[in-house]
Amino acid sequence: MPKLEVISVFVLAIIILFVTCVKSVSGTQEDSEITLTILFNEIVTSPNAGKHLIDNALKVLRNETDAAINVNYVEFQSDNSTRDQIIRLLSNQTPIDIITVDQIWLGELAQKGLLTDLTNYTTQRWNRDGNEEWYFGNWEGGKSQGRIYGIWAWTDVRGIWYWKDMLEEAGVVPESLKTWNGYITAAKKLNSVLNAKGIQGVHLTGANHSPDLFYPYLWMLGGDILQQREGHPTKGNYWFPAFNSSAGLKALSFIQDQVNAGINPQKEHRWGEEFIDREFAVMIEGSWMPTKFVPLQDFEQRIGFLPMFPVPSEDNQTSTLMGGWEFSIPITSTHKDLAWKLLTLMLEPKILAPWLVEHRLLPTQVAIGEGDSRIEASTLFPYYDEMISVIPFAGFRPNIPEYPQIAHYIKEALDAVYYDTKDPMEALDDAATKSANVLGWVQER
Repeated sequence: MPKLEVISVFVLAIIILFVTCVKSVSGTQEDSEITLTILFNEIVTSPNAGKHLIDNALKVLRNETDAAINVNYVEFQSDNSTRDQIIRLLSNQTPIDIITVDQIWLGELAQKGLLTDLTNYTTQRWNRDGNEEWYFGNWEGGKSQGRIYGIWAWTDVRGIWYWKDMLEEAGVVPESLKTWNGYITAAKKLNSVLNAKGIQGVHLTGANHSPDLFYPYLWMLGGDILQQREGHPTKGNYWFPAFNSSAGLKALSFIQDQVNAGINPQKEHRWGEEFIDREFAVMIEGSWMPTKFVPLQDFEQRIGFLPMFPVPSEDNQTSTLMGGWEFSIPITSTHKDLAWKLLTLMLEPKILAPWLVEHRLLPTQVAIGEGDSRIEASTLFPYYDEMISVIPFAGFRPNIPEYPQIAHYIKEALDAVYYDTKDPMEALDDAATKSANVLGWVQER
């Protein structure tokens, strides 16, 4: 295949069908020649990054089979419309053998019947125990309604990033950022020293994904976004909003305290570039931050990292949010068994680990995160050990079809508190009522 530029998903079907048709009428393929079509999300560190991983696995697969196996590799960008475009692509029966799926899309695609159930593959055709070899959250995040539809291949976490020189100038000790009170006190100190220079002390996300910065506070207090409940009108046992619990109230009240302390919610979000540009002294942001900093060799000398969200007290276990991408086999695949073999090879630590390090992505497998490859990664990947350390305490967002609407209602609650139109309890209760309706619960009158 010629090199393909990263493209939006709506043209993928045309490319895939064109390649398929050309190969079917060209008469150049032998009967034993097979082409697997793979859709892979863009990796920002380099173009065609996914193809390099596939090629390494493909070499092994070719040695294990007599068939001549080729790959039609198509790379796509992820934006706000990508999920809908992929759903249309698969609904239209476009032949695709392997696809990378954002973890929060998995449940919707699975429940729409667009993904292959991989449960039997993992239990009967794989000599690996996902429950033991994957970090718990990463293995569970590949399930929908108790069945496995995706294997979480790499992840990311969020933590506290800070400019060392700015904290020193304001007399702020980095360790003080670890607790809620210390975090707010530090913000006030930083603002008093840095605002005159056009620098804000602490960043607070007010963009569309602001709920992602609320969840870890909820989790560290023992709360959750949703919980299973009996009595659903049509489904028996189903998900019910849980974020308006006492834990949710405390979590949102802490965010309100940040606003009251002069930490302004930021409606625009540039995924850490605003921090790298030194517009903020402190920012809670993802593990992708080192990919935005050149030269990397100066990173740890200038920028500090705490693998945590601030906690109410030192007695609390911190939490964070995980994101990332999963390998799935669409129901439209015409080579499911072969696609499964290639998928499992791509996940082999000896193949996957070097690729993860090269592109500064975090592992979902314990063998990679805790094994020999960790030593090499620690020398090349700033704060790699610290990032790995928080994965066991990380949570992930529900991958049910209703989640995007629920997240929208939680964002409305956050906005109401940000801009002082509702108190935290009223905002959360309103969001929970709307979420319960979306989930199909009949509200008591």
